[in-house]
Amino acid sequence: MKMTPRRMQARHLLLASTLLGLSVGSATAASDTKHRKPHHATRKAVPAPAAAPRAAAGPRMVHARPAVIRESSENLVVSGARRSAGGGLIRVETAPYSVQTIGKQYIQSLSPVATVLDIAKMSPSMNVSTADTSGMQGGQIQARGLTDADMGLLLNGAPATAANYLNEDADSENVESVTITPSSSRIDLPVTAAAAGVLDETTHTPMDKFGGLIDFSYGTNNLSREFLRVESGVLGQSGIKSYVSFSNSHARSWLGTGVSDRKHIDFGARKTWANGSTNDVFLSWNYEDFTIDVKPTEAQFLSYKHTGISYNRNADPTSGNYWKNNNDHWSQIFLSAPQHFVITPKIAFDLTGYYNLGMGWDGFDGGLSTGKTYDYTGALIPKGRQLTSYYWQFQDQKLGVISRLGLDLTPHNHLSFGYWFENYVTPFGLPKSYTAAGGVDPDPADPIYQVWVTNSAGRRVLSTTNIRPGYNLHGLFVEDSGWYLHNRLNVTAGFKYVMTNFWDKVTTTSGTFNSGLNTTAPLPHLSVGYKINSTSQVYLNAEGDFRQPSPSALTLNSKGELPKPQYSIKEELGYRYGGPIFIVDLALFNINITDRLLTTYTSTTQSGTINVGNQTSRGFDVSLATKPWHHFSPFVGFEYLDAKFDSNIPYINSYLPTKGKQAVASPHVITSVALTYDDGSFFGNATLKYVGPQSATLVDDQRMPGYITNAVSLGYHFKPIGPAKTPTFRLNLRNLTGAVVRSSIYGVALNRNAVTLVDGTAGPAAGAGAQFWLEPRFTITGTISTDF
Repeated sequence: MKMTPRRMQARHLLLASTLLGLSVGSATAASDTKHRKPHHATRKAVPAPAAAPRAAAGPRMVHARPAVIRESSENLVVSGARRSAGGGLIRVETAPYSVQTIGKQYIQSLSPVATVLDIAKMSPSMNVSTADTSGMQGGQIQARGLTDADMGLLLNGAPATAANYLNEDADSENVESVTITPSSSRIDLPVTAAAAGVLDETTHTPMDKFGGLIDFSYGTNNLSREFLRVESGVLGQSGIKSYVSFSNSHARSWLGTGVSDRKHIDFGARKTWANGSTNDVFLSWNYEDFTIDVKPTEAQFLSYKHTGISYNRNADPTSGNYWKNNNDHWSQIFLSAPQHFVITPKIAFDLTGYYNLGMGWDGFDGGLSTGKTYDYTGALIPKGRQLTSYYWQFQDQKLGVISRLGLDLTPHNHLSFGYWFENYVTPFGLPKSYTAAGGVDPDPADPIYQVWVTNSAGRRVLSTTNIRPGYNLHGLFVEDSGWYLHNRLNVTAGFKYVMTNFWDKVTTTSGTFNSGLNTTAPLPHLSVGYKINSTSQVYLNAEGDFRQPSPSALTLNSKGELPKPQYSIKEELGYRYGGPIFIVDLALFNINITDRLLTTYTSTTQSGTINVGNQTSRGFDVSLATKPWHHFSPFVGFEYLDAKFDSNIPYINSYLPTKGKQAVASPHVITSVALTYDDGSFFGNATLKYVGPQSATLVDDQRMPGYITNAVSLGYHFKPIGPAKTPTFRLNLRNLTGAVVRSSIYGVALNRNAVTLVDGTAGPAAGAGAQFWLEPRFTITGTISTDF
């Protein structure tokens, strides 16, 4: 699992004084963010009729009766699809916790370069920021006063890449749905850190017949993209069907100079059995070269806004800020394999294995040589030569398995229990090289450019720090669900116990340092759902949550202490209405957090993790949508959030005055509005999102104003032409007004102005404040596509 961002260099031995002017980021270290839930590892969810038990907290066994049965003299038709509304932005849910699902109708209206974050952007509980308009650089999530570090990010049953790199795991054409469960997670998911909830990405199911999909896109910033998917269909009588797809993307940076390229392959296969068992495999490969953007301070942003002068990478090969000296080069393989076995009509076993391997390097400005460094021959290098620093990921590997045995003890009681194992290793180095001719960052493994220094023992060694962090995780869980009062009432109680062994080995030119830590976390779950009638439901959900600091991003605080694990208690009370016209979903939530963790940023490329005291987040989400009416489908989402720090943060021998202040990156109001039209030929939607003002520093002396984003999609389905079954043209427009606004906080600073500590003594001096994500400028993308 990559670090977030990959080029996290700050180490607990290198940043002992981080709090003296650091920035505290709302993005997170990768180990904290890459937990994901299984691809319904316990089997396909099959809603039950009124006369049968209804699956609530998790899917029940495959033998559960279908939602609707219509009999005729000739056949038996079974249907259980959930009703959707709002152009695919909401559907009728039954789980006893908040669920927000974005379906295929909405996904297909977006540009093919849309990332999972673009798809989830209209969720009322989230503020999503993306770095570019080409879908190559990912982005960031804020949810209920927390970040994607506190979310389980899942793809087909496996913990996926951190939010900043979710685009590397699957192409948008192969995404069937994105489901968000704010502040809650099922107990059988490979997740511990889910105080902000779970984002579950489900990919395309192979088709029964041979065919495929092809599309071509071109747009602003010299964007070009090609995509092809080929379906095998069911192979003979084997029950096996599969698909493979390939995409190629190219674009210029939307701000400053630079070029980005991406190549991606997805493969999916499914084997079905007569008794309901299924075997699934999803495999993807991704390679990217993209320019690492600068995240601006407020001063840099305002200068760009008022003068148009870019703070980003430049075109000067003699400058350390030259775009070819600030690149990300990354290769990744992702695998998930959900297996569902029906043993008997009352017993089923699920096993999901996953594997994620990435490697590559980031180059960035390493300053100028001092005249005390050597090349690989031992020759002294003159002072003033341009250097390149690196975050060099030798191996970023996560492998694991989660198993679950489900038993229907009675027609009204379901018991499940399981085991989860995960191993994560992420060795990386922080070397330096001499920048190659033309200002290009060379391969850090090329000895011709490597920098050597003299260590304290008088020996010449490579100028590098190597870090080998990792962990082994073991989790046990058990859950029991019961249905009462003629199956109107569902009570589900569960317990997960997680044991983790962390280790870290740091090797510098001065020596080697080892550290380790063992942690345990009991995670109780309780949910109650009551079906008032055929259209209304109320529910109550309560969970415990645990987040361990990433072993690859530990940072000493101002007192020289390592960060503590973060604990959260979450409660949620909700009401749903799913009628023939309207769908309404209301959720009230409360989250109490102890020893909240935030990622610290001393620059765009350096980070670590610290505690920032206790926090309480409470508020409500509401979503309202209609089924299509004269081909129109409106959607409205709204969140009110009151998130505050409950304690002052330790700072040297006193405390920063943070108690009672608005928590960072926690806007009071988020509003989402969408209107969709689809008459079968012409289709389109318009979306508008408002995110209120938010605090950008821990002491709340710098704020980011509220902002509005907008987008329009227009398209037309033509009649079949020869082998082209669904020829379609669509235009996607983003930021139509060309607004120059900050979309979220990248690096949350301690302070902007000089601070007086709680005991009256002087605290940190005035600084540059936070760093920010920017909403990309106006873009337009045109796409031609068809099934065949």
